[in-house]
Amino acid sequence: MLKIMTSALPHQLSFLERIIHITQQNEHFAGLSITGSASTNELDQYSDLDFVLAVKPDSYDMLYTQRQVLAKSFGELLACFTGEHVGEPRVLICLYQEGEELLHVDLKFVALPDVAQRVDNPIVLWEEESQLTRLYQSDEGHYPMQDLQWFEDRFWVWIHYGAARIGRGEFFETLAFISFLRQTVIAPLAKKAHGFEPNGIRRIEQQLPELASELQGILPHFDKASLQTCLYALADIYIHYREMLSSDTRVLGREGSTVHVNHKAQSAALDYLTAI
Repeated sequence: MLKIMTSALPHQLSFLERIIHITQQNEHFAGLSITGSASTNELDQYSDLDFVLAVKPDSYDMLYTQRQVLAKSFGELLACFTGEHVGEPRVLICLYQEGEELLHVDLKFVALPDVAQRVDNPIVLWEEESQLTRLYQSDEGHYPMQDLQWFEDRFWVWIHYGAARIGRGEFFETLAFISFLRQTVIAPLAKKAHGFEPNGIRRIEQQLPELASELQGILPHFDKASLQTCLYALADIYIHYREMLSSDTRVLGREGSTVHVNHKAQSAALDYLTAI
């Protein structure tokens, strides 16, 4: 299986070979998969490695408590912590010293029956009796995303919040909030509209260079007028993708989504932003 990962660099390949060997020798594992850029053979020198370690159900509770010990057995572990901050406590986020290189590795410990619940389509590195292959074939992975109405119900409240922070002179908070809008609203909607996985701002420079250029052009300075202008521009971009995704006609091969546009909230929030 590693033969198809032609993009893997030497330090990534050495870690891959080691974790495959170690997990194969451990009777509590049922298989090992890899996701992310490795699964599409798009590794580069900055890539991390994202593993799904399928654990036999009877061994899961025991193995779960030994995750850090196992992580240490896979290489020179410098630091690790669990992924509650991304809503996934099963993931152990690790930093390894692999020869002269630092390597970020995510180790997701999953009970075998649960591996089908996923956001993408992993590559199986090894498995017992084709169990992983069968589970992955039973359902496709989909990146989770709220529907368009979820965004519309929140966006104008968020615009008012950002405007109020500008009015109070909380410019650092406003800068952080603008980043939140790019990550949580603009990038996912744009990616969905153009047929990409709606996984936030990641790789937007490569996937949507025109939008990336537009977002770069509205990066604000540390002053009131610039922050106001940026929020206006983000609102315009949001409206553009709201209309694109809610069209009654097919949008890039997908049916448009139904959304009740809150024109009253939109007008009030933008007026407030103007007057602040």
